[in-house]
Order: sequence, then structure tokens, then C-alpha cells
Amino acid sequence: MTIELRNISKHFGALKANDSISLTVPPGCIQGILGENGAGKSTLMKIFSGFLKPDSGEIVFDGKSLKIDSPDDAIRLGIGMLHQDPLDFPPFRVIDDFIVGSPGGIVPDRRKALADFNTLSKQFGFSLSAEVRVGSLTVGERQQLEILRLLWLGAKVLILDEPTTGISQAQKEILFATLKTLADQGMTVFFVSHKLEDVEALCTKAAVLRQGALVGSMDRPFDKAALVRMMFGREVELASKSSIAPGKKVLTIKTGSVDSIRLRIKDVNLQVRAGEIIGIAGMEGSGQDLFLRACGGLVEPSGGQFCLDESETPMNGKTYHDYMRQGVTYLPAARLEKGLVPGMSLAEHFTLSVKPKSAFIDKKAAVALSNERIAAFNIKGRPDSPVESLSGGNQQRTLLSLLPEIASLILVEHPTRGLDIESTIYIWGKLKERCTAGTAILFISSDLDEILRYSDKVLVFFAGKVTPLIASESLNVQKLGELIGGVGWDALEANNNA
Repeated sequence: MTIELRNISKHFGALKANDSISLTVPPGCIQGILGENGAGKSTLMKIFSGFLKPDSGEIVFDGKSLKIDSPDDAIRLGIGMLHQDPLDFPPFRVIDDFIVGSPGGIVPDRRKALADFNTLSKQFGFSLSAEVRVGSLTVGERQQLEILRLLWLGAKVLILDEPTTGISQAQKEILFATLKTLADQGMTVFFVSHKLEDVEALCTKAAVLRQGALVGSMDRPFDKAALVRMMFGREVELASKSSIAPGKKVLTIKTGSVDSIRLRIKDVNLQVRAGEIIGIAGMEGSGQDLFLRACGGLVEPSGGQFCLDESETPMNGKTYHDYMRQGVTYLPAARLEKGLVPGMSLAEHFTLSVKPKSAFIDKKAAVALSNERIAAFNIKGRPDSPVESLSGGNQQRTLLSLLPEIASLILVEHPTRGLDIESTIYIWGKLKERCTAGTAILFISSDLDEILRYSDKVLVFFAGKVTPLIASESLNVQKLGELIGGVGWDALEANNNA
């Protein structure tokens, strides 16, 4: 079927989220929807899938205008949306989550649903167990579950909002193969992203939104430079790797071990020096997040020694606050859940981040501090803006602005996850400023290009095993991807022991 979005507009107060957007998509097409953070991509797709109502405009299938007032209306019409954060129930078993929303009365036919689930899983090469808890799945597996559920419910149009955020390279390849198969079968796919390389690899068409308006479109083969100009209104240059001579030791790990219920990391030997950027790569669940938290006192090591600065005194048994007093700080991937406080304004966050001068808050000084931080970190918000109202890029800038002025070591989980090119460049510019001042950075990323572009050295995790530090210049995406998948470790260990 041919899908038309005609003059879709949506306002949130004075903000024009969508400004009279019109788009025609033929059947069997993978339509890319590109744009920077806050361009209006998700709003447009939420209108299309019934989560939001437009202020004006219409949605047309094969010349027939549709009325979509809810997600239930949308799925009955064959429109299903996979959100950036999958809408599932972590305590449920996979099969029970799969059945949610299905027609057929109060008691669904679980046996038939299980048979359908297994058939669909086999068809697309997914390795999902129907009886495990949803909460035990990786982000990529949760996406696979939601895709199967939407297809089972009869979706003929699939909308995916930033689906490659937080999944591994291997999971992305499976996802892309699935979407291409669905398109070959005549389904229409809307692929919402700010990642040019993903759109280039997958999509047959691309439409670009900027500040709520459709500013251009393009068919394959794509002109990447032209798409960037459409997205940002100007050329955007990727930052180059900075070359800072390593300084004094800021972290030394001797035969370090960290345990969890499912995994054990052991015999890690690592030395991190001031000014260095060390990237940590690995499939989700390989232990890198556990290790990073141990480096900041958030997880207790089970063995070995974790020492800060030039000191040989182990920090084992010390708390995160003890690490903070030694100049270590941690930026979590879950910005709102672990880094910021929903319901609190920017001004309140900035006020809490500095040492109080008295028992009472000086509101005038708080506003002045807020304006100073907002300007210094180019945050699109006001002192009274609640942090949850900010885009992902602005939430990340806010987190950076809350860091203490002096830090010896910054530990970062996925510093640019879900951010557009411009925000990525900005965030890394700020982090590299810290390196120039003598701060070392350890960061986790599922983006292999990001690991190679910004790291001086790389640590790779696989099923609890950890490589020695590898110079990033000696790696490429293929070699790094192989190590993450467990290939090439024998040769690496042989070279290390030689």
C-alpha cells in the first residue's frame, strides 16, 4: 500500500514539533527518517502510530483517509511501532509478554501462541526462549521480541525509533537482515535514526527533518554530505583524535577480579595514566559494565588490588564517595534513572552540585550559576526547565556540567548513546578538554567507530575475559568486531605471552 502523511502539524505550547509535514512512501520501502535530536522525528511517528494526536493533517492509505486515535486503532490498521525503549514487561515470561494485547477473549490460547512464536522466531533466525523472563534479555533481544509480537498482531507497517541504540554490531546485523526480509515481502518500514551510516546501510529512501519541518528527501545512492547539510543546515566535521602525552598514573589494577551471579572477571592488569582515553568494547553482558563500576567503587572487587594515583595503597573495600574524594567520578548510561533527578529543574541540579555557602539557598545566585552553566555547555533549556523535558543530548550535556571542576578519572557508560552527530562532537570536545587538563577517561561504547575514533587504547571483553590494552591504531572495525565476538583471542594471548 502507498502511505501518505499530509500536512501533519503538532505543537507543544509554543514549540512546533511538526510543522505541516507531507511525505509519500511506496509499498516495500524502507523509509529513513533522519534528523538531529529534537528535530520532530519521534513526534511524527507517534502521531502515525496513534500515541499522539496531530493538531492538523491526515494519514492516507491507498487514497483513503484514516482515523487513528490510539495505538489500538493503529495495530488494527496494521501499523506497529517499536519504541527506542521497548514497551514490555520485564517480570513477565517471554511468551506472556508476546501474548499481551492479542485479541481472543479473556483467556488467550497460549498453546497456539507458543507455536506461532516458535515459528516466527525460526523464520527470522531469532534465538529467543519463550520461558525466560523479559528482564533477562538484552536490548537487542527485547527488540526481537517486540518485532515478533507486532508481526503476530498483524502489523504490515513497522516503525522503528532509533533501534540501533544500545545493541551490539551482531544484533544490528540480525535486525537489518530482518527488516530487509520484511520489505522484500511487501511490508513498509519506517526507520527513525540520526545515524547516517545506518540509514545508508539499510534504507531505500531518506527524509530529513530539522526543527520540526521536512527540509529534504533523497533516494539511494545517498549523498552523505548533502544529508548532513540538510540535518544541521551546515557542514559538520568529525573531531580528530587528540594526542596528549600520558602523565602520572591515575589507576592501577593488579590481577583484579570482579564477580557477579552470572559472570566472573579475573586477572585484569591495567594501568591508566593522566590524559589517556581508554575505550572498553564488548557484547552486552560480557562484564565491561561490572568492571567499570568496580573502577569507581560502585562494585566491590572480589580479588586483586585497585589503586588510585601513584599510591600503592589498595582502594578495595572503599565506597564510591571515597573514590570521589580521590578525584574519580562516574557518568551512567541511564541519564534520568541514575544520573539526574526527574521532577527537579536545571537550577536545582546545579545548586546541589556545588558546596553550599550557608544553610539557606541563595535563589539569585542559583539562577546566575544556572545561566552560567547553561551557556558554558550550550544546554537548550532554562533554569526552571525540568531535566526530563530536555532531549537526550541536552541531558548528557547537563550531566557533564555537573562534574566537579577537577577530576583525575572519569568513568563513562555510553557517552553518546542516542545522540546526533553534532551532540556527539560537542560531548567529546568537552571530554577531551578534561584530558588536556590531566584527566583520564575510561568509557564503554557499543559503537565500534566511536571506540576507534576517540580511544588511545582499547580493552575488549568477551564472556568475562579481558584483553591487555591494545593500541587503537592497530585495530579496525572488522578486527575489533571479531575480538568482541570471541575470534582471534588465541593469537592475541600468544603474542602477549611471547
